[in-house]
Amino acid sequence: MRYIHQLKGWPNFTWDKAQVLERLVQVRNKQGYLLGKMEGLGFTLKIEAGLNTLISDVTKSSEIEGEFLDHDQVRSSVARKLGLEIAGLVPSDRHVDGVVEMTLDATRNHEKRLTKQRLLSWHKLLFPTGKSGGVPIVVGRWRDNSPNDPMQVVSGPLGKERVHFEAPASNLLEAEMSNFLDWFNKPSSYDPVLKAAVAHLWFVTIHPFDDGNGRIARAVGDMLLARADASSQRFYSLSTEIRNQRQQYYDVLEQTQKGDLNITEWLMWFINCLEKAVEASEQLLQTTVQKAKFWENHASTPFNERQSKMVNKLFDGFFGKLTSSKWAKMCKCSQDTAGRDINDLLKKQVLVKSTEGGRSTSYQLNLS
Repeated sequence: MRYIHQLKGWPNFTWDKAQVLERLVQVRNKQGYLLGKMEGLGFTLKIEAGLNTLISDVTKSSEIEGEFLDHDQVRSSVARKLGLEIAGLVPSDRHVDGVVEMTLDATRNHEKRLTKQRLLSWHKLLFPTGKSGGVPIVVGRWRDNSPNDPMQVVSGPLGKERVHFEAPASNLLEAEMSNFLDWFNKPSSYDPVLKAAVAHLWFVTIHPFDDGNGRIARAVGDMLLARADASSQRFYSLSTEIRNQRQQYYDVLEQTQKGDLNITEWLMWFINCLEKAVEASEQLLQTTVQKAKFWENHASTPFNERQSKMVNKLFDGFFGKLTSSKWAKMCKCSQDTAGRDINDLLKKQVLVKSTEGGRSTSYQLNLS
């Protein structure tokens, strides 16, 4: 099996310019429309929308790799690093802080050059203990697989592994990454969205690190998307949509890396994925506005700490149905206390009983 990085013309990618451009123009128009709507929001709502997007970006990029970060820790870490004073902050561990710091550096400092040292520092942030899944890895420098080259991406049980991809040998990495960084930092006629798609594929194909290549590739792509928007504030999350299409993402990467240097299929997938991410942010915008109106309507309604926490959770993405037992567990209180909290919010018309059936009574926000 030959991979694209082994082809004679590597990395001189080609694509169907007419097909890609037609699709790109459509999506760029949707991007512009969304950013225009966001500009019409007040300062507080823009901050809220940006905060929610960053939280989703951080958590979903890790989920793509099978790692699940604590949502509350990510929220707290993002808020602290942005200097936001919001309720319900919890301590966050250094791994979560590292992922957040990398994401913020990529987007908020998107105009700065991408250098080897910057990439190495991101890698250190992703793996502060020098381990991945409890296994020691090379951190803060390019991988060195010389004893067991090649570096392969495999799946399946021992003895029946399936090789999805084979990366360039480690002795080629310095030259490969130097070439990539020269291209990345050089002004080009590429639309930044198109450049983000090419950079994502190119970086993940080189696979310069022992682990974390996918997350850093997506950060590199987000850096160029921030340039495309000419804004450090993020209002849509490509990683969230990639997470929704995780298997297709891996499939199209594998097909492209086993194909030729015509990457039209990858570019079309990336642009279509971006379109869905932009469309999904419309729902985020609606929820953000809805939340602001809710708190405005209840400005004089007294809430205790547990009630404020749970109302915010219902807005920020509560999984499943809210029951008194879930309330008690999440608030670390007794069942009786949970019942009193809920009944109080029912009287204040903050909550209503859900009309959906089930063995236990469930509740939802009253947004009428």
